[in-house]
Amino acid sequence: MSNIPLIYRLFFLYIEPVSALAGAYYAAFRPNEYLADLSLPGGNLLEPPSLTTQNSMVLLQLANLYLLFALNEHLVLSSTTSLKTWRRLLFCLLVADFGHLISMAPLGADVFWRVGDWNAMVWGSVGFVYAGASMRMAFLAGLGIGAENVNENAAGKLKTE
Repeated sequence: MSNIPLIYRLFFLYIEPVSALAGAYYAAFRPNEYLADLSLPGGNLLEPPSLTTQNSMVLLQLANLYLLFALNEHLVLSSTTSLKTWRRLLFCLLVADFGHLISMAPLGADVFWRVGDWNAMVWGSVGFVYAGASMRMAFLAGLGIGAENVNENAAGKLKTE
């Protein structure tokens, strides 16, 4: 894995998957807290709905997707040094980052910049997504990845799958 810089390996193989597991835990096992914390104080507060069977199902499905995200990111990326594979998976996760941010829009535009009002859930749903998207964009732009790695990978000289 020496061709993948340490900062990217730490973030994408450990920090982000653990964060996704925390999201899965809250969505599956603490759904009332999960829903209640998706708000900004004094802003556009949304009352969490009562947990109907359908609400519970949706939150369990969300937890399952967080689990998939964590496992997919860690297991796929830790199994290869292929920059092509890393780029493809991280591009897909970048698309998901934008989708996740769009899902926060019902709270209003304030949710994206009122950092001082963010609770832990909003930090995870907006702030940490900003961090992940920034790391993905940096990786995709080749920031910190030596030109020799990019050239070797393009020529097919690095170990693939």
